[in-house]
Amino acid sequence: MTRTSLNGHALNGASAAAAAPVDTRPGVDDELDRGQLELQDRHALRRVQGLSTELHDITEVEYRSLRLERVVLIGVWTTGTQQDADNSLLELKQLAETAGALVLEGLTQRRSRPDPATYVGSGKAAELHDIVESTGADTVICDGELAPGQLRQLEDIVKVKVIDRTALILDIFAQHARSKEGKAQVELAQLTYLLPRLRGWGEALSRQAGTSGGGNGGVGLRGPGETKLETDRRRINTRMAKLRRQLSHMAVARDVKRDRRRTRQVPAVAIAGYTNAGKSSLLNRLTGAGVLVEDALFATLDPTVRRARTPDGRGFTLSDTVGFVRHLPHQLVEAFRSTLEEVTDADLILHVVDGAHPDPEQQIASVRQVFAEIGASDIPELIVVNKVDAADPLLLRQLRTRYPDAVEVSAHTGAGVDALLRAIAGALPTFDREVSVLLPYDRGDLVSRVHQEGRILSEEHTGEGTALHAWVPPLLAGQLDRYVTAMR
Repeated sequence: MTRTSLNGHALNGASAAAAAPVDTRPGVDDELDRGQLELQDRHALRRVQGLSTELHDITEVEYRSLRLERVVLIGVWTTGTQQDADNSLLELKQLAETAGALVLEGLTQRRSRPDPATYVGSGKAAELHDIVESTGADTVICDGELAPGQLRQLEDIVKVKVIDRTALILDIFAQHARSKEGKAQVELAQLTYLLPRLRGWGEALSRQAGTSGGGNGGVGLRGPGETKLETDRRRINTRMAKLRRQLSHMAVARDVKRDRRRTRQVPAVAIAGYTNAGKSSLLNRLTGAGVLVEDALFATLDPTVRRARTPDGRGFTLSDTVGFVRHLPHQLVEAFRSTLEEVTDADLILHVVDGAHPDPEQQIASVRQVFAEIGASDIPELIVVNKVDAADPLLLRQLRTRYPDAVEVSAHTGAGVDALLRAIAGALPTFDREVSVLLPYDRGDLVSRVHQEGRILSEEHTGEGTALHAWVPPLLAGQLDRYVTAMR
């Protein structure tokens, strides 16, 4: 087992929040203020280091909300190199700190596979108990998803609360969800995770016989049995069914907005990538959206859609999506499927990569694995290497060799943004129709649509109306046919 002190270890791949460009459009200042206020609200209540949970009976842990204070990390290293194991544990450290924990120690163990009973083996579990006792930790976080039996047996040995990577990520999502849809998605994922992990509490219920007559419980112990678990399961299943109905109704509203954009044939670009890679910062830099930016994992969960333009004037939509992470819990992928449809329905994916991370290629592989899971592998992809102002030059050279078409940017300084817009313009679907029309002044609606959906080559105001020469989508070209003039 490798024991690593994580106190004072600098977070890798972190960079300062990107400032949005000055924008004079109506409402932009309000959006910027809203993002700052949300960040202030998130920082308004912080946990105090060193406060004990004073938890005496670990079987009662699921009756209270997840609250992490002093934690020890434990991981099982089955494949890859020692550097891979260290990077995975450092990412778990960032997750724990984002959730509000003080990380005391980090340990890894080399095994061919996790122990089916206690995850790290009985001997190492006893050693873990000694470390927990000596450091005064009140929580152990495992770098993997534990089976219900592993969770119970490891808690029995270490005598403190044990949670796994999935529960930790779900807790972060629960803290950061803001919209009604986001909160419903997180609750559904949490209940899906909790359902197979329900268990009896203490010994009081287990002493009941569970029969209504002639049972082996003896006099005074005949009765309905331990029905508490079944009652909890029914209540959880009922709540999950209600949440799925609510999410389906919300998905309809999202589909209506998406269909409206499809009808107007506005190209859609989705910003996706690893968590904390700078997706929201890039959206702010390109559109002045004012989305919350924080140096934390999964800082923003709710998708944001904004309009942008290429250097040649073509309009398109940019949507910021939830970040990905290695071993993203399946419950989250299912619960956030309606949100992830912003990626699957896009014409182009901007795959944002954290250039300052020590292992960006592993991040790319993890994100592409999620793309495959949600059916987005066939969508055109443009890799955007962000945070080049803080990146290791050697790593950047390796990424250039491996991904020659990637665009290097810094959302913080604005470097490379113009090149990114040109790359987006080259990757977007091309318009099929070139038109030359003379639109009467009472058809200002069509002039506005040509400006929004098309690419203007020339525009002139004459005595009869507005003369336009432009590339437009086929659907709009059909509505302009009656106003067509001789091509210039």
